[in-house]
Amino acid sequence: MSTPVKSSAAPAHGLSAAQGIWLVAEREIGSKLRSKAFVISTAILILGALAAVIWGGFAASNSSGTPVAVTPDASQYVSEAQGLDVTDASDRAAAEQLVESGDVDAAIVGDTSSPTGFTILADSEAPTQLMLQLAQLPPVELLSPDEVDGALGYVAALGFGIVFLFAASMFGGTIAQSVVEEKQTRVVELLISAIPVRSLLAGKVIGNTILAMGQILLLAAVAVVGLTVTDQTALLQGLGAPIAWFAVFFLFGFILLASLFAAAAAMVSRQEDIGSTTTPLTLLIMAPYFLVIFFNDNPLVLGVMSYVPFSAPVGMPMRIFLGQAQWWEPLLSLVILIATCVGAILVGARIYENSLLRMGGRVKLSEALAR
Repeated sequence: MSTPVKSSAAPAHGLSAAQGIWLVAEREIGSKLRSKAFVISTAILILGALAAVIWGGFAASNSSGTPVAVTPDASQYVSEAQGLDVTDASDRAAAEQLVESGDVDAAIVGDTSSPTGFTILADSEAPTQLMLQLAQLPPVELLSPDEVDGALGYVAALGFGIVFLFAASMFGGTIAQSVVEEKQTRVVELLISAIPVRSLLAGKVIGNTILAMGQILLLAAVAVVGLTVTDQTALLQGLGAPIAWFAVFFLFGFILLASLFAAAAAMVSRQEDIGSTTTPLTLLIMAPYFLVIFFNDNPLVLGVMSYVPFSAPVGMPMRIFLGQAQWWEPLLSLVILIATCVGAILVGARIYENSLLRMGGRVKLSEALAR
């Protein structure tokens, strides 16, 4: 059974609420930046993102096509062909020599007796890919073309989902551990003797929000610069507005989750018991990730996700990227998210305030919400 502990001193009146909040936020930021684990994990993330971008650019730039030799009288037939690694040959004899030596897979030479105007020379078998690339295909007109490439849509869904899952779970867990650690060591009693309980909660949320947003923006900058430098600008086309909206939605979504993580952690007094109160929140974080991965091409699921506060930071940017959202929908979804965020802060503050000084067993939710 939890036992309430009363602080021996009243909160100091020398600090304003804003000063108290900022002092706690600075403490949270400073402790994380001095933590070797946090710095190392951030460095690994940045290096991993940079390596992935560089590897993608390297693979794209070194993706050679079918090696072929082409004589001058056949060059006009392959001028618009894609996926060929062309080697110029002065005449048919030179082209045959390149094929026999293995320098090229095939040769394309002019042939006036051929209906196509050229002939393919190969050693034992003509490359199938080359035959397909040179095939005469009729023009195709799409009546209902897809606005976004399916593969690119999946990449966007994966990116939004992973960033939200990683940042929310990592910093949410950090807040929970910090709250319980302060309860275990009785440091919290000293803190609230100088700072009101709600200022302590606000400082923790703001400090970790700054860290989370800073880390995400740093990763985004690395990815954008890397993709630009390695000429992978196709991946960035159409991502400007969705990324901006993702940042806005993530800001309020993280504040909502951070408040609830702090409140949930305040209900227990031991590190081993954190999972008993934070598991529902962890499931709320994981749900948008799996939903957007498996249903990134389902308009109905994405539409519902974009208005549910816990999944809106992932669902709405995806709908914007896919061109499914009207101009007013992000604004309406953001209003719903902010309203939910305010409500969560008020509820979280009450739970935090009623549970923070209770030591021993887990505090019941009804007791934590009592006035």
